[in-house]
Amino acid sequence: MSSLGLRSIPKQRSAPAQQSTAPQNKTLSDPADVVVLLLDHQTGLFQTVKDISVSELRSNTTALAKLTKLMKAPVIATASEPNGPNGPLMPEIHQSVPEAIYVPRKGEISAWDNEDFVKTVRNTGKNTLIIAGVWTSVCVTFPALQAKAEGYNVYAVIDASGDPSPMASQTTLARLTQAGVIPISTNAVISEMQRTWNRPDATEFTILYGAASPNYQAVIESYQKAQEVAGQPKK
Repeated sequence: MSSLGLRSIPKQRSAPAQQSTAPQNKTLSDPADVVVLLLDHQTGLFQTVKDISVSELRSNTTALAKLTKLMKAPVIATASEPNGPNGPLMPEIHQSVPEAIYVPRKGEISAWDNEDFVKTVRNTGKNTLIIAGVWTSVCVTFPALQAKAEGYNVYAVIDASGDPSPMASQTTLARLTQAGVIPISTNAVISEMQRTWNRPDATEFTILYGAASPNYQAVIESYQKAQEVAGQPKK
């Protein structure tokens, strides 16, 4: 792998005393400041996931990958040891986003312990990390906590991640929230990136919602059919 440039993360400064204390609308993430990290979505590990169906997990992860292409946001994928029992990465990631960056690791369990991975993240210049992976309690939680400690804004996409049991998932949610990592769902990520239906690519977002929520796809289909019927001449 070629060496990657290292870009330092700007530190937040406290506001001067004379600065206005008017509230700033910084509650939601800035779509221009986002990088999506897809960690260890490996076919072998999928067989151990018990807190979400594998089909739903793969569908949500694919929706996140497609969202990055729609938003022109960087996406970085990695696996600790794809040649071992954990298996290769799910192919849908690079099928959906061929330009996704893949960073091989040297066996590190936490992606944040791999120097090349951290440099790749920093090189994007983004300060908001949207993370999903398998297992949630390990492959998502470890780098999420480490990145949060370094000053990143970190979101953990729970339904694009998976754990060996509901108990593991519940304890992981508690650990993440106590550390300030924000748990979020796939459809909420899509909505937070979209922000408005008044955009030329709005139809593309309906497709993503349909992938993350099949019931919403039924809503769209019903609406489209109603529009077709309304537009037909009366007999």
